[in-house]
Amino acid sequence: MSDKMTNSFRSYVGLDDQDLQNTSGEDSITELNPRILAGEVVIAEAQNVLMFAPVSEQKHGKSGTLYVTNFKLSFVTTDDRAQEDSLSQQNSLLAENEVCLSNVDIVYQVFGDKKKKLIPGSNVSTNKVKGIYIICKNMRVLSFSFKFSPVGHGKMLTNALLHHAFPSRHHLLFAYDYREPYYYACRHLTSMYRDVEDWQNELENSKCSGWRISSANRNFEMSFSLPMWLIVPESLPDKQLIRAASHFQGHRPPLWVWGTSEGAALVRMAELHATTTDRTQENIMLEQVRKSHPGRRVPHVLELSREVPTPKELQTSYCKLRELCTPETIRQLWVQDSHFMSQLELTRWLHSVSLCLCKASEAATHLLKGFTVVLQESEGRDMCCVISSLCQLLLVPQYRTLVGFQALIQKEWVSLGHPFSSRLGHVLRSSSERSPELLLFLDCVWQLLQQFPIEFEFTETYLTTLWDSAHISIFETFLFDCERDRDVAAKDPQNPLILRSVWDWDEQFSEARDQELFHNPLFRRLSKSSVSPLSPRCGVSSLQLWAQCYYRWLPPLEIKRGGRVQVEIITRALAAQIQALNQGSEPVLCCPQPGVVGSFFPFGQSGFGVNTGAAAVALLGSQLTLNTSFLGGDGLDSQSLLNAPD
Repeated sequence: MSDKMTNSFRSYVGLDDQDLQNTSGEDSITELNPRILAGEVVIAEAQNVLMFAPVSEQKHGKSGTLYVTNFKLSFVTTDDRAQEDSLSQQNSLLAENEVCLSNVDIVYQVFGDKKKKLIPGSNVSTNKVKGIYIICKNMRVLSFSFKFSPVGHGKMLTNALLHHAFPSRHHLLFAYDYREPYYYACRHLTSMYRDVEDWQNELENSKCSGWRISSANRNFEMSFSLPMWLIVPESLPDKQLIRAASHFQGHRPPLWVWGTSEGAALVRMAELHATTTDRTQENIMLEQVRKSHPGRRVPHVLELSREVPTPKELQTSYCKLRELCTPETIRQLWVQDSHFMSQLELTRWLHSVSLCLCKASEAATHLLKGFTVVLQESEGRDMCCVISSLCQLLLVPQYRTLVGFQALIQKEWVSLGHPFSSRLGHVLRSSSERSPELLLFLDCVWQLLQQFPIEFEFTETYLTTLWDSAHISIFETFLFDCERDRDVAAKDPQNPLILRSVWDWDEQFSEARDQELFHNPLFRRLSKSSVSPLSPRCGVSSLQLWAQCYYRWLPPLEIKRGGRVQVEIITRALAAQIQALNQGSEPVLCCPQPGVVGSFFPFGQSGFGVNTGAAAVALLGSQLTLNTSFLGGDGLDSQSLLNAPD
């Protein structure tokens, strides 16, 4: 087949009126309203819109009204199922056919069988917009037709979307308009690392000597991107620390993040300014790190910039992966399926996952041998977050619990200044560089879950939900580039921002229904004496593609009434029975019965009732039986997308 076929775009908006089928059975829909949150307002609406199922050969769509608010893109239809009857994850902030504006990445205007990429902030001039095609940051794809909408509705809604989904400053994000009361529930569970007590506890719990807490950055005067409290070598005076910091990019000198009772420390630091040729200050700082070790051992320095992807390289890799996982038609899916593994290799995504796991394992090995490890990159805010977090996951059982994992992200990513706003594209700025380091980290953690299924308290559903939550413009956790920006926003005299943490899961989900799926039924807490570090297999041949996260928006790839999720449901049922027997009560199950849901549970597009067509059904039936792993250990030599683990 020709390469042109892989770029083909199948549109329904150019079909004749008699070819389009309205599954809702309504000729005109004008009285449909979205659920509105406190502080949310409707910006634009388009009536009689058709929403099409992703990767479908059918000519039918769900008919309803499409809205743009200051928070979301919302499609409301008369045939929406009652929320309590849905087996999918139920988010109290976003319904099944809604996406947060911060999740919108690319908007195309559709012309028959062609599409044109629209520029954020621009205006569509034509009065008759026939359809739009939207790609989200979490790989969800949305397709709408305005063929039956009143004239001007499509244009008005598209222009509203282009302006409100790509804000130029933080004050335009919905977090500033949200008026729901907030009670800071997570403060009793997850350490936020904004108070000196959290850093003090971290240092004391590690029993790592030779380090102290410094207030040199108390008012963010030394570095905008670092927290107010820093852990630095005990023999290093604050004046010398401040003087040395000015020689490092982002004013980020070597800082302690974790250590062992034997004195080995995990340290993060930036590189010197690119124009600096004199390395005296760097050598002085590394000497201070060496002196902080009880045995005065020379630290092992990992120069990450030389071996792991740059933000630009990682973004390129992600875009290729997303293109591979978001085929527009069944026909394109067939073409990609014939050489999927070679295309996956070209994305270099699993190669980046492998590199991160290797570097984390290398750091963990040196720490276990009693050597201090220094992680160094440009500003120490990107791959340092990934490698440092993974290293601690391998070594510290506490960080493999759900609350401990959240504290780890709060410390290594939020407090130490990963530029979430820039990397996730929450605010549109020419100077910002997009890059999904957070997704790369979550993918690495998912690989560890596959290799060590009883060592983690949380599940892949939790990780997928966390990635989705990073694109909701309510939680400050992922909205800013550093703690200083959060502090300034919270103290704004004109419009102070309420800092809502993503770790307060009650804000989004029912504790009994959805949050229960965050907990691994196989997890068992062990005593410290019986816990050993994790030693993962890091080679690409040992890795898998994260099906739940990357495939869930592709209905043809879901295994109906099958997949590993069935094993998890049975495991949960057994765990509930055991707990009930121990307590002398009846077992309480929060999961459906085995065989009721598909392999992407609790995600997916089941609400569409999608019929993927005879071709797709035949494809599933013939090749999903080979669904084992990428290893090919049982002699299989297929390069099918559908052979990836479910």
